Amino acid sequence: MTQTASGAIPLVTLSDVNKHFGDLHVLKNINLVIHRGEVVVVVGPSGSGKSTLCRAINRIEPADSGSVTLDGRPVPSEGKALAKLRADVGMVFQSFNLFGHRTVLENVMLGPLKVRKGNPDTVKRNAMRLLDRVGVANQANKYAAQLSGGQQQRVAIARALAMDPKVILFDEPTSALDPEMVNEVLEVMTDLAQQGMTMVVVTHEMGFARRAADRVVFMSDGEIVEQAAPEDFFTHPSSQRAQDFLGKILPH
Repeated sequence: MTQTASGAIPLVTLSDVNKHFGDLHVLKNINLVIHRGEVVVVVGPSGSGKSTLCRAINRIEPADSGSVTLDGRPVPSEGKALAKLRADVGMVFQSFNLFGHRTVLENVMLGPLKVRKGNPDTVKRNAMRLLDRVGVANQANKYAAQLSGGQQQRVAIARALAMDPKVILFDEPTSALDPEMVNEVLEVMTDLAQQGMTMVVVTHEMGFARRAADRVVFMSDGEIVEQAAPEDFFTHPSSQRAQDFLGKILPH
């Protein structure tokens, strides 16, 4: 177990993680430590391995080599142990992944009822509280298709929170949204960050990275090229690759 100088065990540790898709080496010897309460925003050009890194943490994409630990324990490779661990890792995808045949409220209650075996009344009260927290309590009895994309993504965040996870992974959570809906989702995520939720966020939203991240991790060609506090990364990137990337996307 890796320990920090303060003696605390990191919440998530990736050690020498490699992943291939056929001949494509998408993650190259990834080493990353994420501490409890930390907001880590992963940025970089398309195809740099950001989403694969995010998905390797909870084994949606199993690594070919290396190790991933959560709260000091290796992430299991399969079966009930993996399912149990995944319950501690919330995941918000770019495509919402809500169940269309269930109401908003039922979507948020499903995990706590089926996986956590929670008391139905308690689970319902908590689900309504979370829907209120993300601003869609008035949509509780509607179906996903009746909601805007921004509303659906906020429901997906409430669904992740309902499991009381140790960390939430966000895989490009705003990339499928219309521009006017992006901010409503980023506001919810910023509130979560300010309230101490441990978050790993893959995003192209540099304003969010600058505002909400404790640390920005820059990836290119399957490698972590550099990582730094947001202000340092955006004003003084240390690598040429990061300078080139920021030069293309930031207003001059």
